[in-house]
Amino acid sequence: MTLRGLSGTPARTVLGQRALNRPTILVTNQHSLSDAEDFTEGYRSLRLGQVVGEPTAGWIIYTWGQTLIDGTTFRLPRMKITANDGTNMERNPRPVDLEVTRPIGETLTTRDSQLDAAVRELLKQLGTSRSTSPR
Repeated sequence: MTLRGLSGTPARTVLGQRALNRPTILVTNQHSLSDAEDFTEGYRSLRLGQVVGEPTAGWIIYTWGQTLIDGTTFRLPRMKITANDGTNMERNPRPVDLEVTRPIGETLTTRDSQLDAAVRELLKQLGTSRSTSPR
């Protein structure tokens, strides 16, 4: 898009979409579920960047609450979610491009190996020689 008297600018930037115009990486793991499944599928379909970490949980069926005559409530599945290719996304985790599993106990420290790997990959894509240092 080119506004009168100005230089041309990518339309996505003008429209506020992916305004940084820089590489992005999505970090997921087995705790990424429900809308994270949709988000990861869309991110991959739109080719916005790599997915790093662990595959999502594969839990994305929509449910509605039902109340019985005695007041008990429970949830019933009522909507199936499919990927663009028609694959049922329930029980089919969204894959990653760079698999990084956090070691047991790492969540009790200040380290995050998945985030560290994502930053290293982004720095590679940006073409910089800077290295990441431990937090």
